[in-house]
Amino acid sequence: MKNPLFATKPLSSLLSEAQESGERSLKRTLGPYQLVGFGVGAIIGAGIFTLTGIAAATKAGPALTISFVLAAVACGFAGLCYSEFSTMIPIAGSAYTYSYATLGELLAWIIGWDLVLEYAVGAATVSIGWSATLVALLHSFHIDLPPAFLASPWQQVRLSDGTLIHGVINLPAVLVIVLISLLLVKGTQESSIVNAIIVFLKVGVIVVFIAIGWHFIQPANLTPFIPPNTGKFGEFGWSGVLSGAGKIFFAYIGFDAVSTAAQEAKNPKRDMPIGIFGSLAVCTVLFILYCYVLTGVVHYTDLNVAAPLSLALERIPYGWLSVAMNLAVIAGLTSVILVMMLGQSRVFFSMSSDGLLPKVFSAVHPKFRTPWRCNLLLMLFVGLFSAFAPISVVGDMTNIGTLFAFVLVCGGIIVMRRTNPDVPRSFRTPLVPLVPILGIIANLGLMYGLGLPNWIRLFAWMAIGLLIYFTYSRRHSRIRVLG
Repeated sequence: MKNPLFATKPLSSLLSEAQESGERSLKRTLGPYQLVGFGVGAIIGAGIFTLTGIAAATKAGPALTISFVLAAVACGFAGLCYSEFSTMIPIAGSAYTYSYATLGELLAWIIGWDLVLEYAVGAATVSIGWSATLVALLHSFHIDLPPAFLASPWQQVRLSDGTLIHGVINLPAVLVIVLISLLLVKGTQESSIVNAIIVFLKVGVIVVFIAIGWHFIQPANLTPFIPPNTGKFGEFGWSGVLSGAGKIFFAYIGFDAVSTAAQEAKNPKRDMPIGIFGSLAVCTVLFILYCYVLTGVVHYTDLNVAAPLSLALERIPYGWLSVAMNLAVIAGLTSVILVMMLGQSRVFFSMSSDGLLPKVFSAVHPKFRTPWRCNLLLMLFVGLFSAFAPISVVGDMTNIGTLFAFVLVCGGIIVMRRTNPDVPRSFRTPLVPLVPILGIIANLGLMYGLGLPNWIRLFAWMAIGLLIYFTYSRRHSRIRVLG
């Protein structure tokens, strides 16, 4: 008899549930160029606008450009594995859904619990960057909010006279989480036109900054390109480049959205790799140029802030540019928070529907038809991180959690080829098991670069998850209850 811990959810059951929820088969209308555009819009988000400065200041210096290449390689291996998962199971879903159908309940729970670090804690990270950008925008209009209410107690705030003080609570970050959560409760959705405008703004911000900022690069700021190691692993030198790749990995979160569009691609076997690698290539080039200009305009030692772009814009003598850029960044960050909070509520909704979480997470509002209680609980959870956690901590938690999910997905391809060899796949990861193994090694390498404290946080988070699984989820699992 098969161990219930590794019981899989039948594909027929997944398709039946999808039909019951009103989802219909999607038309295959996306070609390779549309998929590349979709991927670029999904990738360019909070990481490039928030964590780049911190990574340059504390990890890699100007050599952060090399870190972006390392992170892109790790994403490429994982992306190939995501593509096979998404085309094998042709319904909407996350890595949690894929794992439940192929790897079994326990690993599905681990990935689902781990996704909290990507979506919920990721939303908190973005909200802190959103807050810093708002503060910079208001400052350009000579409006300065009380500094104590703009950062967590473990994060320093620089006053106008240069004095450093510790914050009390990050109120703007909490405010944006509350407002977006209420929007999600009501069921407000972005229209395709609004979403396209936001994507255009995000890409435009980077392109305009590169074009104008290039003329204000100070060569002295880029020397030495790889600052010498301080004597501590991960602080400059080549170990800093590796550690920097793990920290700015946040910038690439969202590339897996390309793989979720597999059932809308005209020719998934050909177009999915083009979409994934095309979007990764475009974003990697943009990120490298952005980072080069950023560290050329502002010395890397001054970039340990949550809104590095705003700081760089202060060094460029165009007042209108700073205002326009900050407005565009705020719009882009708002959309990222919305997507992350929406994604987290859907993962919890699926886990609750499977019995692995209490029914409160899948309770649907009678009028708005949204998982409103789940949205409100997430508002409290994410709001606490936004209010009191420093951006470096929540950013690293998001990175190590997402990298761990990628490791499991890569490993899942190897297992799936053995346990489900005959299931139809419109896309197959090449060179299995070599590519998944390289993906595992690359992502574990980035995790290693994040340092011991983040590994301890990950193990603690997983321990909490396993405790919940063995005390509640295992006994209430629908697969177990229904036999």
